[in-house]
Amino acid sequence: MPATRRLSLDTHSEVFDLLQDHANETFYDFSTVQARPNTVYVIGRQQLMDNMPRVREMCEDPAFTMVFNNSAEGSWTMETQLKSMGILEIVKDRRLLLICGAAVAPDVPCLVHEYFLPKILDFDETFEAQRHTPEIFLKRDKPYKFLFLNGRARPHRKYLYERLRHLDLLASSLYTMLDAKPCVWRSFALQEGDLNVLATPTPLVRLPDHYEVPRYRDPKFVNVLPDRSFLKQELFRMEWGEIYLYPPPYIDTYFSLVTETVCAESLVSFRTEKMAKPLAMGHPFIVASSVNFYRELRDLGFLTFDQLIDESFDQIDHAQTRVDRLLEVVHDLCQQDLGSFLDQCRPICIHNQQRLSELAQQQRQAFPLRFHEFISSHARY
Repeated sequence: MPATRRLSLDTHSEVFDLLQDHANETFYDFSTVQARPNTVYVIGRQQLMDNMPRVREMCEDPAFTMVFNNSAEGSWTMETQLKSMGILEIVKDRRLLLICGAAVAPDVPCLVHEYFLPKILDFDETFEAQRHTPEIFLKRDKPYKFLFLNGRARPHRKYLYERLRHLDLLASSLYTMLDAKPCVWRSFALQEGDLNVLATPTPLVRLPDHYEVPRYRDPKFVNVLPDRSFLKQELFRMEWGEIYLYPPPYIDTYFSLVTETVCAESLVSFRTEKMAKPLAMGHPFIVASSVNFYRELRDLGFLTFDQLIDESFDQIDHAQTRVDRLLEVVHDLCQQDLGSFLDQCRPICIHNQQRLSELAQQQRQAFPLRFHEFISSHARY
């Protein structure tokens, strides 16, 4: 930060690790922070909600630069949250700046922070898991064709689950469904006679113990109760358990069918830990996400498998049509020699592992300057 401005940084904000060396002070409770002129305050979502009246008041004073950091959310969720909290207008007026996980509307001042992809490399478990990547390619006779992990209920996940079941492909996958709630959304429709399939609950399925991260193995979850609608938080003990990598599910499958958070809700890609995991593990992938997700992934320097499979579904605007075409690709791939496919994927997967490490290093080096330039271009004093 320039000498004329101080930096006050929320310890729970997603950019804390990137900016802490540049901070004049840090805080975990914004209500205890003394308001000082010529200071940039970076505040996370919880502290914003807990201190909304004070933040609003400080947003009105040009002596302060207020920054809301919510890099764990993409554009659609961020805009929805801004509306629900009643602060969209002060954001558009540039009285409250944003750091977000994906680009938002052009009239919203936002610094995009690629949070999840580099974040997976912050855990020792990831590096231990990566030592086992060669085993993915050495094991040829695998018990499952693909890995299909689903946590919170979302329409495209429910749609994929039901279509895979109808295609007799679900039984060939190692999969989870940790949320039983129905998922009705205007972008997806699936009827069986008079039955709206998306309006039906989904049976809960967790990974068998020998595939689960050891810290989340618990005898009480061996037999899932049919009336428990949301298993994820209990299974992961209220932690962000999805971030940890455990090699066996990747070793025993030929590719990952990734269901990203956003599919139909936004035209802007948002990459989470769901995409980070196959990249970090060196696992081939097919991704159900927003239009042009693959293109934006390649713009970051990653490689996809367009020389081996038809990835043209990425360019289809209509969400259900895009997912239907993706399902055709999955079906066709499952009929092929997956061992040969895996051999051809190996150089791409190794490149992606290396690129992920490079991206993390580049972000750590570049983000403080990007942040300074963003603040300088929007500060009101």
